Amino acid sequence: MSGPGKKVVDVAFKASKNIDWEGMAKLLVSDEARKEFATLRRTFDEVNSTLQTKFRQEPEPIDWEYYRKGIGSRLVDMYKEAYESVEIPKFVDTVTPQYKPKFDALLVELKEAEEKSLKESERLEKEIAEVQELKQKISTMTADEYFEKHPELKKKFDDEIRNDYWGY
Repeated sequence: MSGPGKKVVDVAFKASKNIDWEGMAKLLVSDEARKEFATLRRTFDEVNSTLQTKFRQEPEPIDWEYYRKGIGSRLVDMYKEAYESVEIPKFVDTVTPQYKPKFDALLVELKEAEEKSLKESERLEKEIAEVQELKQKISTMTADEYFEKHPELKKKFDDEIRNDYWGY
């Protein structure tokens, strides 16, 4: 096989090697997501298998002499001429150039969102650790120890007392 069909098969084959199916499967949480993921993977493998087998094969060459003997040379020559005159149009990809910039922009946006998410995760992990520490110490902690960690609350309470505001 040669031409655009072979290129499609080669790209599909290379893509299948670069997919980390196990890594993606580990990220799934729900049973429904696992089920859909298994369906996606099975479908991908079926399509890839079809591309590898069916579209990689070269067509069998036609034995024109065999048909000349059985049918007659005039009719076979007419079919041979018609067969050789058929031109299969080459695939021209007009979609990829259109969507490639959008896809690249989405990848940049994705990386930014990932970084933001990682930073937020770190902040939340720290906050969780602080809350768990506070939970363990709350029964023995004094107000001064609490205000030491949260000076903004001490300032707020002091301002309320100074301004004679008692919440009603």
